[in-house]
Amino acid sequence: MTINRLLTIRITSFSYMKGIPGDPTDNGGGFVFDCRGLPNPGREFRFQTMSGLDQPVIDYFEKFPVVDQFLAHVQQLLAISIDNYIQRGFTHLCINFGCTGGQHRSVYLAKKVHEWIGTSYPVERVLIHWEKDNWKKHEIV
Repeated sequence: MTINRLLTIRITSFSYMKGIPGDPTDNGGGFVFDCRGLPNPGREFRFQTMSGLDQPVIDYFEKFPVVDQFLAHVQQLLAISIDNYIQRGFTHLCINFGCTGGQHRSVYLAKKVHEWIGTSYPVERVLIHWEKDNWKKHEIV
């Protein structure tokens, strides 16, 4: 008898300052994408209390064609493995996005990939923003 389990894809945003998250499954691997080469809203004071989930930060990223190019290349790479993993009956895949603080670039891209996978594949998805509890919250005076 064959047990048909869905592929579970764990998508994580993280800060390189705190290290790459480990794989909690017995697969021991997955993808790690370095987002530090993309424009950084964290360098602008107006974005420091926000994350990649906030609309002003999303609008910031959408101004840069390189962000769309990066995302398109990531999706092309992921599609190869996701298709193969589904075909072979694998049950876990980890995808990690890292940036300096784990607040803007990695969060934005992790969410975009989470949404894309949800509309493209019959899989279970888990989205984790590893640094969320550590995002700096300042009052803007």
